[in-house]
Parts: sequence; C-alpha cells; structure tokens
Amino acid sequence: MSGRVRVALVDDQALVLRGLAALLADMGIEVALESADAALVPGALARRPVDVVLSDVRMPGTDGIALIRALRERGDATPVILLTTFDDSSLMLAAVEAGAQGFLLKDASPEDLADAIARVARGETLLQPVSLGPVRAWQTAAAPALGAVRLSEREIGILRLVAGGYSNKEIGRSLHLAEGTVKNYISELLLKLDCRDRTHAVLKAITQRLI
Repeated sequence: MSGRVRVALVDDQALVLRGLAALLADMGIEVALESADAALVPGALARRPVDVVLSDVRMPGTDGIALIRALRERGDATPVILLTTFDDSSLMLAAVEAGAQGFLLKDASPEDLADAIARVARGETLLQPVSLGPVRAWQTAAAPALGAVRLSEREIGILRLVAGGYSNKEIGRSLHLAEGTVKNYISELLLKLDCRDRTHAVLKAITQRLI
C-alpha cells in the first residue's frame, strides 16, 4: 500500500478519541474520521472510505463487535481493529467471529499500535496474545472433524509464530525460510484446518491443543 494509511477512530470517550487522533497523526497516520457513536460509522464510511477502522470494543449502544457486524451486513469489508482495556479471550473470540482483523489491548505501546494498523491495512490479521484458558475451552461446530488433522513440527512452529502476530517475512527470518515458503506453509495449514484465514486457523488449533 502506497501513501499514508487512512484510519477511522471510534470511541465514546472524547478524551480517548482526541488522544488517539493526536498520537496517530504524530506517527504519520491520517485520521480521516472520528466518531463517538459507532452507529453512525457505517454511513460515514460509505461517504469517506478509510483503510482501517480502529474502535473501542465496549461502548454504550452500538459496541465495537456490533459495528463490525453492521459493516459486514452492508458489504463493507473495511478491516477493523478492536481496542480493549480487558484481557478477555471471550471478547477476542466474539470479535473474530464477527469479522475483526485485529484485537489489541489498550496498554499496547504506540509502536505496537502503529504496527498493527500497518499490518491490517496490508491485509494481515493481528491478535495481541491474551489469556488462553477460555480459548482452549471454546468448542466450535467443526472441532470434532479436527481429530484426524496431523501437523508437522514445522507447521506447528509456524502456527505459534502466526499466533504471536508475526508476518510471513518475520516468520521466515526466524525459521530461516524464504517468505514464499512460509506463505506456502500457511496456505497448506488453512487447507488442513479448513479455515478461511490465519486468525481462525490459530483459534482452531488452540481449541484442539495443536499449539
């Protein structure tokens, strides 16, 4: 992606909204839209599209997860990163099921936030690691079918790095593999796990204790 990343900010707290806007502007990220009311965002984005939506997850009325559902129902695929002050795996799962591309704790560093926005704008998914107890207890309708899945040590290692939010290039550097080779591994993992994206592959692997 060339040029500055354009972001929409959504938070019901005015001070947080202004603070985030100033922080992102300082890092060279364009804030094209600010809203304290998530219900107004889908209509606003239809008039002023952005590269990434950055939204609080807990808000009165329309919360961050409801916002994602509203966008997807309109056919708007704008990637969304949800911010939360709570280390809550159930929220992460709900966000992923709704179609979120990123989930980040609010105590993340400015550099981590900027990196998350850049990655999601490039089409990646990013989940900041959170407590995995509730995730491991989560059962999906497809879970029983995973009993026959067999992953190699290399595939398991790659999945663990994906779970940590590493890009293909970073995974390749860590495992001394070409970036294209990592991409091929991940494509094969998506097929084996019957998942549409990296995030769902990680969550499904966690529920089956594969990683």
